[in-house]
Amino acid sequence: MSFTPFESFETIQRQWEDLLSVCSVDTLYLTPQWQKIWWDNYGCGREMAGFYVEDPEDSGSVLAIASLSRRDGVASLVGSPETFDYNDFMVRPGYETEFFPKLLRRLDSQGTARLELYSLRESSPTLKFLPGMARNSGYAVEVSEEDVAPGLDLPNTWDEYLSMLSKKDRHELRRKFRRLDGLDEWRWYVVDTEDEVVDRLDDFLRLMRMSDPEKSEFMTPKREKFFREMARRTAQLGLIKLFFMEVNGSLAASSICFDYGSTRLLYNSGHDPELRYYSVGLLMNALCLRDAIEHGKAYFDFLRGSEPYKYHLGGRNHTLYQMVVTKS
Repeated sequence: MSFTPFESFETIQRQWEDLLSVCSVDTLYLTPQWQKIWWDNYGCGREMAGFYVEDPEDSGSVLAIASLSRRDGVASLVGSPETFDYNDFMVRPGYETEFFPKLLRRLDSQGTARLELYSLRESSPTLKFLPGMARNSGYAVEVSEEDVAPGLDLPNTWDEYLSMLSKKDRHELRRKFRRLDGLDEWRWYVVDTEDEVVDRLDDFLRLMRMSDPEKSEFMTPKREKFFREMARRTAQLGLIKLFFMEVNGSLAASSICFDYGSTRLLYNSGHDPELRYYSVGLLMNALCLRDAIEHGKAYFDFLRGSEPYKYHLGGRNHTLYQMVVTKS
């Protein structure tokens, strides 16, 4: 079986999507659309080094995809921890023991002395198979914890969800909603069409920057460009939901979520700090979670980061890892 390089993400989009759908690592960040947006914004100065393995028994399908880039002899998966919460190789289940040794031989033949992998989930087949195979082939391997990504399995009803929380967190959440209900007027709503999302992004970005100096610093012009292109494309695909809360006629909070398969991902959020007394940021995210339950989602993913509100809303940690493989 030979490796076939690809020069664009559109080249094998259908096969890519078919393979991703059967992989345990299936996630929004590994879709060809998300990866293309990242490459268009951050690929300058990098060489596209991606390749795929065709299935000899099924013409038109692939067994594995390695979406790689390379710079100065270092190969890494397309993406970065700042813009990808999860990353990995896409390998058809059962093909891992053939794929990873061939991956190492290919990298070696290209003079790649170092492979850097980030944002691997704790359940990643790459974590299971690659370290031992690489060490047996004379490579040095370092695996370390990178971050956490809290989330929770969703029940069928909001009341069941509340019963899952600790007594303290359940009491606090109910108390905060009662305090919000004491206001003259408040409401929440969601926009999800392309025109609506594009039209309301400025409102979201303003609330995001207002809510936290670190978020304001994070949203550089380059990241904002990526953010806007990502929002437009995911709206075209029907994946994005942009939530807003208004208090007494004024914008109070906003959250961006993605619905991917049976999972809702809470990507980012912001709120008006002058309304912090009413916990509008936390309650906006709680409403995103309640809406996910009402729409039959099975998992709510708070994504990377250990912010306290994720645990107050029932999140449980899952560890993300990074791996560095170097030629000894």
